[in-house]
Amino acid sequence: MFPNFTFQSNTSNTVAKANAKLTGTEAVNAYMQHLQHPHKAGIELVRKIILSANPMVVERVKWNAPSFFYKEDIGAFHVRQEKFIHLVLVFPFGIIEHSYGILEGDYKDRRMAYFYSIEDIENKKTALRNVINDWVALTDKSMAAL
Repeated sequence: MFPNFTFQSNTSNTVAKANAKLTGTEAVNAYMQHLQHPHKAGIELVRKIILSANPMVVERVKWNAPSFFYKEDIGAFHVRQEKFIHLVLVFPFGIIEHSYGILEGDYKDRRMAYFYSIEDIENKKTALRNVINDWVALTDKSMAAL
């Protein structure tokens, strides 16, 4: 069920049942406890930055990876990539106006953020917080208009 990820049980049904009983953060904690990734500490740091950026943002395991949510999916880690930390951000209401120097790509409804080390994450921390808060503001504005 989870790439590069081993639970004590070998059956995905057992994992799914166990995760169904957990809160989003508990499920992500369980996922992270067993994740084998060369940038695991960096993934944890990015996770902490995103969750501290806005109290409305929550986490869960979706798309077989830690992901973030506020009224809609914000994005998820692409944990199969092991050379760096790859965060995929989705924009269901349009792309935010400012990339803050960390969003890459020209896809219709998503952008990528890449982090290469703890130092790189620290250097991009403010930009990441700004992206998350702009994402939340755009979502609120768009949903209010519906």
